[in-house]
Amino acid sequence: RRQKKTASHAVKELEDTKYCSQAGKPLFCPFHPTEELRLFCEQCDQPVCQDCVVDRHQHHPYDFTGSVIHRHGKSLRELLKTTQQHMGTLEDVLRQIDDMSSAVCSRAEAVASEISLFATGYVKAIEEHRDRLLKQLEDLKVQKENLLHLQKAQLQQLLLDMRTGVEFTEHLLTSGSDVEILITKGVVASRLAKLNSIAYNTHPSVDDRIQFSPQERAGKCCGYEVFGSILNKVVDPAKCTLDGEDLHSARQNELTGFTLLLKDTTGERMRRGGEAVQVTITHKDKRDCSLKPTVCDNGDGTYHVSYSPEEPGLYAICIYVKGQHIQGSPFTVMVKNKFREHQGVFHCCTFCSSGGQKAAYCACGGTMPGGYQGCGHGHKGHPGYPHWSCCGQVKESSECLDGPRSDTSQRSLLKTVAL
Repeated sequence: RRQKKTASHAVKELEDTKYCSQAGKPLFCPFHPTEELRLFCEQCDQPVCQDCVVDRHQHHPYDFTGSVIHRHGKSLRELLKTTQQHMGTLEDVLRQIDDMSSAVCSRAEAVASEISLFATGYVKAIEEHRDRLLKQLEDLKVQKENLLHLQKAQLQQLLLDMRTGVEFTEHLLTSGSDVEILITKGVVASRLAKLNSIAYNTHPSVDDRIQFSPQERAGKCCGYEVFGSILNKVVDPAKCTLDGEDLHSARQNELTGFTLLLKDTTGERMRRGGEAVQVTITHKDKRDCSLKPTVCDNGDGTYHVSYSPEEPGLYAICIYVKGQHIQGSPFTVMVKNKFREHQGVFHCCTFCSSGGQKAAYCACGGTMPGGYQGCGHGHKGHPGYPHWSCCGQVKESSECLDGPRSDTSQRSLLKTVAL
């Protein structure tokens, strides 16, 4: 009666209307008033009469209402069962919220006691500082309680809506006729499905993390420098960053990692740990390929993440803090093939390392008939300085190129052949 759209509606108690139920009474077709609704059109999902089957629903698959009621009633019961499970979850969450509310109050009282003891030994300036800290604590407690109260009100309303939907559906399934169930099935199913799709947090939206630090500088009060402040800095996932050399590249079967830096809403570094940090690493081309990284809380607002990829390719790294992506997440990392060790020797040249063998030949195909005749640095196809015999790399601490190049001229510069 408080809403404009329903202010003029007549309202009756359900108990007063139970004797007026239409259960068991035949319902007639709105298009053919003399025909009873005995059939159900599967294509249009609605009850029809015999005249409708040969007229508006010609060639549509249909069956008697008594034959299809079990199948459609089963789908409603499945939705009802799912809704009832959500109700149980909601009731558990509400109990957790009540417990957390008590914990917040208890923790706030404990911190207030700490603040009072800390400020006892000081004169007027310290007493004023104590009162200011208590005011901040009260505001923080009220803020947390308000957030919990808001979450509780929202979940209570959702639970009420679900309970109403469940009671209506149960009443419909137990007291309604087959035709009534089929007529209202769509609306009821849509309502239950919508209620089931509503997302809600299964944990309290805030925690009881309220800390007091007597070592923190709190500025001056009445001209005196005072210490002690309430730690109520909140980490901001959007301000968190990464630090490390291996942020965008890694090697197959090699342990690598990076460091996560937590920051608050002002961009300042967090100096404590204990936050909910989650990291997922998945291969972009192979859906069944994912890594299990190790996350180490250093206790100072930094978290070290290490992992060892087994497959090369492009990976996506998602980093969540309190269930939210951090700045730049998801990141992409290219994992290269494992480091290829040299199979040859790092030597001066083919001729020098052959020990004067007449059969020695260079990568270009040249030979030195008669055996060793001095250093072959001036020979065509030799780089002129020490190199790896397997691939021609001139840097000793390098990765093997794993085979010669196809171009003959380049091949002669890059590879020498061992005996």
